[in-house]
Amino acid sequence: MEILQVAQHADDLDRAAAFYELLLGGPPAARFDPPGLVFFNVGISRLLLEQSAPSALVYFQVENAASRVAELRASGVRIVDEAHVIFSHTDDTLGPAGTDEWMAFIEDSEGNTVGLVSHEPRHDP
Repeated sequence: MEILQVAQHADDLDRAAAFYELLLGGPPAARFDPPGLVFFNVGISRLLLEQSAPSALVYFQVENAASRVAELRASGVRIVDEAHVIFSHTDDTLGPAGTDEWMAFIEDSEGNTVGLVSHEPRHDP
């Protein structure tokens, strides 16, 4: 079983579509207006932006959380929490063994918090 779709609240579909195009690096896959739906393909899943959807906490996997935060900051995106290590994976239960899981949080154009996650080689002190 895979996650097919996640819905995210968007007051302004044009503004939200522009934000997620910047974040995800590509244009929406589809737009249906009315009723006011914008879809992005994210891997094998879809992100649906919709006015009537509740706010969701969506996490996107990125190559390097700290680098992506720097890029987004330069584009004027509000950073909620800087990239930091939250967990070191000693086995493959929740992530690749031998990696550190980095996480950061940003705010999208609609005031929703969005997580950015990367798995990077562990740097032992």
